[in-house]
Amino acid sequence: MSAYVIGLLDVHDPEGYSTYSGQVPATLEPYGGQFLVRGGQPEALEGAAPGRVVVIAFPSAEQARAWYESEGYTRLRPLRQQRAAGQLILAHGLGSVWLNLAG
Repeated sequence: MSAYVIGLLDVHDPEGYSTYSGQVPATLEPYGGQFLVRGGQPEALEGAAPGRVVVIAFPSAEQARAWYESEGYTRLRPLRQQRAAGQLILAHGLGSVWLNLAG
């Protein structure tokens, strides 16, 4: 079943956050992670929008957790936490829906 890591973030150190975010893609590849959303200026339809929304798709929740707990991402996590406040959420997708975003 597909899974999504959703980040709702308010970045207070854009330059430092850029250093962090530039290193994340290499950590995703071994776990099949692919960015679906990676940007700032989200539009609030209800309530307040965070400054930045990130959505990363994984083939399964197990692979999403393995990425989050991996040595590569564990090393980067403090860089994000020091430069942005917010939440990371693991959401389970629909079992029969996994998009091949590569082609």
